[in-house]
Order: sequence, then structure tokens, then C-alpha cells
Amino acid sequence: MTISTVGIIGAGTMGNGIAQACAVSGINVVMVDISDAAVQKGIATVAGSLDRLIKKEKISEADKAAALARIKGSTNYDDLKAAQIVIEAATENFDLKVKILKQVDALLAPEVILASNTSSISITKLAAVTSRADRFIGMHFFNPVPMMALVEIIRGLQTSDDTHAAVKTLSERLGKSPITVKNAPGFVVNRILVPMINEAFFVLAEGSATAEDIDAGMKLGCNQPIGPLALADMIGLDVCLAVMDVYLEEFGDSKYRPCPLLKEMVAAGRLGRKTGQGVYKY
Repeated sequence: MTISTVGIIGAGTMGNGIAQACAVSGINVVMVDISDAAVQKGIATVAGSLDRLIKKEKISEADKAAALARIKGSTNYDDLKAAQIVIEAATENFDLKVKILKQVDALLAPEVILASNTSSISITKLAAVTSRADRFIGMHFFNPVPMMALVEIIRGLQTSDDTHAAVKTLSERLGKSPITVKNAPGFVVNRILVPMINEAFFVLAEGSATAEDIDAGMKLGCNQPIGPLALADMIGLDVCLAVMDVYLEEFGDSKYRPCPLLKEMVAAGRLGRKTGQGVYKY
């Protein structure tokens, strides 16, 4: 299958990042969101990101213009019919994703691939609500999408070899380094990463070290570019908590219990960078 147009549902952080990666690689994009304001904000974010690449002399003004010309913003799901693959990049909420996927599934030609950019929800479960379970797959991009090389390709129980091959080829066309993962809660990276962040909250709550020293220790001792608590602030403490809740429910193992301090901070509305305060103040 030749993919010339990618449909993206959601113009937020992940959606516009995926749109940029596709457009820069010469692939046309239809990016859909519920409001025109959301769509325009997504396109403006891409333009700003491309401006930073021009400043770094990674791309030219002509490259920026060509990339932006490849992105069509829309509030109408019908416009997704032009795509050979549609990537859902909506909020990490099972019921919302199901509603969107059912709606889009009914519109698309049978051969079109449907993918979800989920970081924790079962691909097998999502595939089962569509009429194309064999052409359903997970494409988990990492934030910020234009910079991060990794894509986790998640095979549901029903995903066909042809679908996997087409998505692997697309990921490589975007300049990404894909890894293939079987469907399981958290897949690979977040299954290891988020419990580590949760453990850092336990260490903080127990008063073993300050937040600054915990982060410095992991950066200097494990060669991580950012400490786990600063990373939690970047991801969003509410997102970290939601992921831990999924693991606890799915695995039924107490090692995945969320740290009470993490729960307290979310209850207080201290969600990290997006609210101006999490573990740190911004």
C-alpha cells in the first residue's frame, strides 16, 4: 500500500507533531479537530516549530512553506476519506476514543488503516469496536514528535501482517526508528517509565531526598536527560496517575499502586507545567 495522505484526528500536542513529521517528509495531511480554533492553533504550532528549525538552519523558508501547504485543517470527518491511514490522537480516554473510532470507521473505505496514538489503552480492545480489526494498529509517537525518533508499533491480537508492514514502512518514511510491541498495558516504554516516575514520588514522599536531588541523581547516575520528577511535570501528573491506575486495574498487582503524594497533587490541581505548578513551580 502506498500512503500519500495521512488523516489525523486531534490537532493538540501529539496530533500537530505527527502532522509536522508527515508534512516535512513529503506526505499530505488532513488534520481534524472539533473546532476551527483548535485546528488553527495546531497549524500555528507547526509553523512555530518549523520557524525554530529555520533558525537552527535545519530547513529553509521554502521547506517550511512546502510543509505547511501539505497540511489541510478541517472540522469535518468526511475530509478524512482522502487518507490511506487515519491516526487517532485524541485525549487518553477509552470512551472518547471508542466514540471517535466508531464514527470514523463508518466513513472510511474498507482498505484504509486505522491507528491509535494511545500510550496505555489496549489496541485489541479498540480494534474490536471497529469493522476493520485486522487493519487496526497502535502507533505510539513520543513527545515532542518532531524530535523523538521512537514510534512504538503495537499489534493487537487481530492486526494483520500487511497492516504491520505498511505502518512500519510509514514510520521509517517519517525518519523514525520503530519498535514492534505486542499489546499489553503500557506496551514497553511507559510500562518501565511510569512506574519509575511513581517510585520517585514514593522516595520524595518518604523524605529520602529533595526533588532536586532525586532528579540530579537519576540524571547523573543513569545518564537520563531529565529527572523523573521534572519529566512527570512535563507529561502531566494527571496523565501519570491515570496510567498507573490502568496498570493496577489491568495487572491486578499492588506494585502498580499510585503513590498517595501523586494522588494528592493531582487532587490539588498541581498537574505540572500545564498548570504552572507540579513538583516544581513554572
